[in-house]
Amino acid sequence: MKPVPRFVFSILLVWSSSSVGAANSTQCNQYSGAASNGQRVPYPFGFSEGCTIRLNCTQSGEIRIGEYLIQNVTSDTLMVNFPVNCRRPIEDLKQFSGTNYGMTWRNGLLLQNCTVPKSECTIPSDLLSARLNIPSCDSKNENVSCYSEATADYLDYWKLKNIGCGLVVSSILVGMDNNTKKSSSMYLEFQTIELEWGLEGDCACDEHANCTNIFLPGNRNGFRCRCKDGFVGDGFRDGDGCRKVSKCNPSRYLSGRCGGTTRIGVLIGGIIAGAGLMAALAILCYCIRRRSASLKKRMSAKRLLSEAAGSSSVPMFQYKEIEKATNSFSEKQRLGIGAYGTVYAGKLHSDEWVAIKKLRHRDPDGVEQVMNEIKLLSSVSHPNLVRLLGCCIENGEQILVYEFMPNGTLAQHLQRERGSGLPWTIRLTIATETAQAIAHLHSAMNPPIYHRDIKSSNILLDYNFNSKVADFGLSRFGMTDDSHISTAPQGTPGYVDPQYHQNYHLSDKSDVYSFGVVLIEIITALKVVDFSRPHSEINLAALAIDRIGKGRVDEIIDPFLEPHRDAWTLSSVHRIAELAFRCLAFHRDMRPSMIEVADELEQIRLSSWTSLEDNICMTSSVNSSCSSPRSMSETSFRSTTTKKGGVGSRRLIFPQKIGNALSTMEEIKDSSPVSVQDPWLSEESPPSTNRLLGSAGR
Repeated sequence: MKPVPRFVFSILLVWSSSSVGAANSTQCNQYSGAASNGQRVPYPFGFSEGCTIRLNCTQSGEIRIGEYLIQNVTSDTLMVNFPVNCRRPIEDLKQFSGTNYGMTWRNGLLLQNCTVPKSECTIPSDLLSARLNIPSCDSKNENVSCYSEATADYLDYWKLKNIGCGLVVSSILVGMDNNTKKSSSMYLEFQTIELEWGLEGDCACDEHANCTNIFLPGNRNGFRCRCKDGFVGDGFRDGDGCRKVSKCNPSRYLSGRCGGTTRIGVLIGGIIAGAGLMAALAILCYCIRRRSASLKKRMSAKRLLSEAAGSSSVPMFQYKEIEKATNSFSEKQRLGIGAYGTVYAGKLHSDEWVAIKKLRHRDPDGVEQVMNEIKLLSSVSHPNLVRLLGCCIENGEQILVYEFMPNGTLAQHLQRERGSGLPWTIRLTIATETAQAIAHLHSAMNPPIYHRDIKSSNILLDYNFNSKVADFGLSRFGMTDDSHISTAPQGTPGYVDPQYHQNYHLSDKSDVYSFGVVLIEIITALKVVDFSRPHSEINLAALAIDRIGKGRVDEIIDPFLEPHRDAWTLSSVHRIAELAFRCLAFHRDMRPSMIEVADELEQIRLSSWTSLEDNICMTSSVNSSCSSPRSMSETSFRSTTTKKGGVGSRRLIFPQKIGNALSTMEEIKDSSPVSVQDPWLSEESPPSTNRLLGSAGR
C-alpha cells in the first residue's frame, strides 16, 4: 500500500568506512553484513551486544527491530513496517517499547477484542479497515477499534495490556511534517509504526552539534544530537561526532575565493535545479491537495452510503465508469426526463444494459433523495420492484443505477408513445403485479413503506411486460404504532390523495388513491391532467368518479380494448372500474387496503380462466378433453403458477391470437436492439412491442 508522500530529514544508512573513529566502534558491530559490502548504521545503533540501541539483521542484509522491517531511520524516529495481520497478539507490541525508544502518540492502532473508546483516532476506524483491506476481520464477534493517545508522548503497551486488548491488526501514522509545519502539511502512512528514540542522561554531544532534551518512555530524561550547519555526522561525542563539509560554501563561491572558473556554471546549475525543484514541488503539492480533496469527498460519500444502506451492500461506481457507460451522457442514450433528473441507457462491465438516473445539478434535495432511495430499495426485495444495482456520488453528481426495462413505462404505452396500445389482458396483469408490489411495501415490511408517487410513468415494463415499480425518491417509512405520519404533501398533480393534501396526514391509503388513478388510466388511456378537456373534466379522477357514479363507464373506456367483443372483457372492465371508484373515495377509511386491492385484481384476472375453458370446450370436437375441463384447468394452473410477495399469482394464458403474438415476441427478442450492441432511442419503440400489441389487440 503506497503511503502519502512526505518530506523527512533522513540519516544515511550507508556510511563511508573512513568515518569510523568512535571509541566504541570496536565494541559495537554497526554493519548489517560483511564490512566490505554491508550497510553501516549510525551511532547509537548496531547489531551486537556492545551497541546502545541494538537492531537485528537478516542474511540478506535487511535491518529489523524484532521481526519487523525498518523502513527508514531519521534523526529522531524509526519507521517500522507493520503489515495487516488479523491474528497478531498484543504481545507483539512489547518489542517496540524499549529502554531507548517507544511508540509515539502519532500512531493509531487497530485493535480487536478489547475495551477501548469507540474511536479516538483522527481517522474513523471503519474507514481505516476499508483502506487497509482487512475483510477477514469483519466477523460479528471481532470489533476492530482505532486507538490512539494524544495526551501522552508515547503509547503505553502495558496500558493496552491492562485494559484487556487481545489482538493488534495494524496501524496508521498521522502527523505533521517537521519541515512543512508552516503550510500545515499532513501526512498519512498506513501499516507503519513510528518509534521515537534517544539516549538516556544528560547531553553528550559533539562541540559542533546541537543537543535536544527529550523524555524517554517512563518519563526518563534523555537527549539527541544533531550537527550544526556546515557539519555532517551523527553528532554524538561517543559516535562519529561532527566534521566540516567542503570549504567552498555558497558565500565563498560568490566572493570568488574558491571554485575558479566553475563558479558561474555552478551558480547557473543551482538556479536551474532550484527552479526545477520548485516547479516539481508546486506540481506535487497541487496533486496531493487535489487527491486529498477527492479522497475526502469519496469517504464522505461512502459514509453516507453506509448509513443509508445499513447492512446491505450497495456497490459504488466511479463517475468515469458512468460517463463511459453512457457515452458522456449522450442524447442518443437518453431514455427520458423526469421531475428530478434524466435517465440514460448504458452498459457497465458486465455488458448488460442498465438504466442510469442522473439527478439535476441544482436540486438541493438531491443527496437526500438518493440516500432515501438507497435506504428503501436496499431493505426490500420483490419481483415487481425495480432493482437498485449501485450508485455514484462524485464530482458533485448524484447518480443511481437500476436494472434496464426495455419496454419503457406503462404511461408511454397508454399514451401510444410506444406501440399502438396494450390489450386488456396485459393491462390487467400489469395492474395486478403493481398492486402486489405496493401491498408488499405496506404489509410485508416493518415499518411499512409508503411510496408517495405511484403513477403510470413510475411503472416500468420488462421484456415480457412484467411490471416493475420504480422511483422511491419521495418514499417514507410509516409509523408502526400509528395509522399515519404528518408530512408536507408531495407527489404528482392528479395522483395526490385529496385528504392527504388537505390535512397533511400520510397513510397507506394515500398510495391506494394514487393506484386508483392508475387503474382509471389503464381503463381509459386518458391523460391524468388534460387542459384540452372541459373544465370539469380536466382531472381524470374527477371525470371517472362522475361517469362511474352515474353508471356511464362505457363512455370513458379506451376504444382500443373493444370491451363488447366478449362478455368477460366487458365484465372485468366494469369490475376494475368499480374497484377504482372505491380506491378514489375522498375519505381514506372508505378505501380498501392494497392487500384487498391486489386480491380482488387477482380474482378478476383468474376469472378469465373459466371463460377460456368455456371457449375451448365450445370449439373442441366431439370426444375432446372437455369431458374433464377441471382437470385440464388444474394442470394449466400448476404449470403457470408463481408466488409473488406473499400473494398468489398465476400467469394468464392468453387466447390463441395473443399467445401467437407472445411466441412471435420470443422469436424476435434475440434480434432486438437491446440484445445486441445498439440501444433503442427514447423516441423509438421496440419492434417486438409493435408486433405483440398489433396482433394481441385484435
